[in-house]
Amino acid sequence: QVQLVESGGGLVQAGDSLRLSCTASGRTFSTYSMGWFRQAPGKAREFVAGISWVAIRTYYADSVKGRFTISRDNARNTVYLQMNSLKPEDTAVYYCAVVTNIYNPKVDYWGKGTLVTVSS
Repeated sequence: QVQLVESGGGLVQAGDSLRLSCTASGRTFSTYSMGWFRQAPGKAREFVAGISWVAIRTYYADSVKGRFTISRDNARNTVYLQMNSLKPEDTAVYYCAVVTNIYNPKVDYWGKGTLVTVSS
């Protein structure tokens, strides 16, 4: 069983930056591929970004490519999502997840999410 706890959400203005963190329990974090997903009000949950377990590979949704950066610190059991040039359409609850692979992610574990609100 893996527990994931997200933090760093909040209310920002369009154009601002925000960094989300997700800390995982367990001693095998370094062997997990990790992903960030988001769910906007009234919409389905969607993939945002993924990072392989050795952090060699990353993958992004087209909607965030060039603005968001996923990274990880295995010593801290933490994965990050740096979000720059935020837009109102980025408003959503952001979820961290353990995934089977980053290109066609099947989620093994979910966090509870952190809310990001971007005002115009």
